[in-house]
Amino acid sequence: MESRPKLELDIRGHPNYVPVVMECIVQSACRGRPREFDVDEALAAALRVFWTKGYDGASLSDLTDAMGITKPSLYAAFGNKESLFRKALDLYEREKLAYVGEALAAPTSRQVAERLLRGALEMQTSDCEPRGCMRVISSLACGPEADSIRADLMERRQSSQRALCERMQRAKDEGDLPANTDVDGLCAYLGAILQGMSVQAGSGATKAQLESLVETSLAMWPGK
Repeated sequence: MESRPKLELDIRGHPNYVPVVMECIVQSACRGRPREFDVDEALAAALRVFWTKGYDGASLSDLTDAMGITKPSLYAAFGNKESLFRKALDLYEREKLAYVGEALAAPTSRQVAERLLRGALEMQTSDCEPRGCMRVISSLACGPEADSIRADLMERRQSSQRALCERMQRAKDEGDLPANTDVDGLCAYLGAILQGMSVQAGSGATKAQLESLVETSLAMWPGK
């Protein structure tokens, strides 16, 4: 590389010649070394740890071992443990709970309920994923030092519940559900079934047992 001098001024305004080669070396050092790990893969690994152990149960050592990175790398790429959990939870909702949005778009209230129940069943009994729902597992495990995490989980759950209630209210308005339907109560019932399925899946319930719960719930559904 040609090392032509570059004219710069020092702090007193006097000419100061800096070789171009030296300038490139300095700029390269300031930019820092590139990350030596795939951020998406590391986040997916963190998700599995949080999903399995919950927020409280997942130690930094558990996370860094699974992600294959050091603690300084974790902090540099994701912030602290709380920030990492929120990013992992976003990934979980985006990928693992995609069936929820699809269910809410179903044409009838019964189909909404069925797609929610069967989507949860498939996810929670998959041989490729941890058992149970990450949001339920983490909310049950949160201690007093993780109040912000618990509050975030509660808000996400309430947001999902509001979306479900709005969909069921529309079903009632359209005559899909009986005119005397308590929409809030019906949605709370469905939410309790979904949450119960998660807890039972995490406790070792078989797929056949959970399928029976799904079929019983659908048989009792008041809509079309």
